[in-house]
Amino acid sequence: MGRFRDALAGPGLAAIAEVKRRSPSAGDLRPDADPAALAAAFEGAGAAAASILVDERFAGTVADLAAARAATRLPLLAKGFFSTEEHLDEVRAAGADAALLILRDLDDRLAARLMEHAARIGLDALVEAHDAAELDRAVSLGADPIGINARDLTTFAIDRTAQLGLVAEAPRDRVVIAESAIHSRAQGAAAELAGADAVLVGSALMRAPDPAGRLREIVSRPLVKVCGLTREEDVAAAVEAGADLCGFILEPASPRAADAVLPVPETALSVAVYVGEAEETDADLVQLYEREPGRVRGRDGVLLRAGEPVATVVDRPWGEDDPDQLERARAVEGRLVLAGGLDPDNVRRAIAATRPWAVDASSRLESSPGIKDHDRVRAFVAAAR
Repeated sequence: MGRFRDALAGPGLAAIAEVKRRSPSAGDLRPDADPAALAAAFEGAGAAAASILVDERFAGTVADLAAARAATRLPLLAKGFFSTEEHLDEVRAAGADAALLILRDLDDRLAARLMEHAARIGLDALVEAHDAAELDRAVSLGADPIGINARDLTTFAIDRTAQLGLVAEAPRDRVVIAESAIHSRAQGAAAELAGADAVLVGSALMRAPDPAGRLREIVSRPLVKVCGLTREEDVAAAVEAGADLCGFILEPASPRAADAVLPVPETALSVAVYVGEAEETDADLVQLYEREPGRVRGRDGVLLRAGEPVATVVDRPWGEDDPDQLERARAVEGRLVLAGGLDPDNVRRAIAATRPWAVDASSRLESSPGIKDHDRVRAFVAAAR
């Protein structure tokens, strides 16, 4: 395995920042994009690797790859429609550490031959699938890393749900990259929780006035959850403020119980909060607490995706302080969601003390139970960033 694959295999979600001037589906994105300047900026913004379009359909050239190579130490992925050993030789000579192989365009024999040649010349092969049959082919070919593209390259249609399903099915001993349609922290987090080691972000960066700043925003942690939402106007205010997760408490005993999970924009994720036992839900995630006699809920909980634990929720006992909360939070292995007692005034200290994956606030952002104070919601999100 080479340096591209290894750069994506560490803990946490890695980001591959893409340089592309145009897209066949979206038209011109950033016609004056300077691959050298952008690659250097992406390195400073925390990218694990950079992707450079070298195909004329994207207004890219191999010279763009060479320019990026001269400007950055990041591993570079050459993206194009490669079908010969000569194509791979060319991008390797220009400084690529990896090359994209799209299974839609390659039969298994040719794909295997190109993968073998890539290994001989020191290139990682990112083998891309966009449906279950192609994922099976990639696995059988021994591909590592594997890219899962949310975009059908024939119709250009995006299907994030199908992508996340394929990411979840991919073998955990391979590096898996979610490609296309990542425009927000929450969408990146959805891919992460499904099992992706990395996300490839392109159009969202190229459309931004400050591409490096946009990348920094997408990969930043912690995520911010506003919980106890009961009204559509409060959902809108939370998302507009920059919340990534919208929580809906479906425990009737709670003073901020919601009747249902309300619609959430695609840039955020919905979280259904249950006590005792989770029910079937259309929410993206479930937050589950144990039931405790005499209380609305138990102290701590777990965050679930498709019934599988993906994070630990460290909270406070219902209606009580907990002087040991931060110490307990620091002891958590894996993703931590810190909840309970957080507000605009203390969240920065809590983040500094525990380095959580997400922070979660509810009652201290209200004007009355279940009714959010929009100024406090905005202040909380701003402080948590």
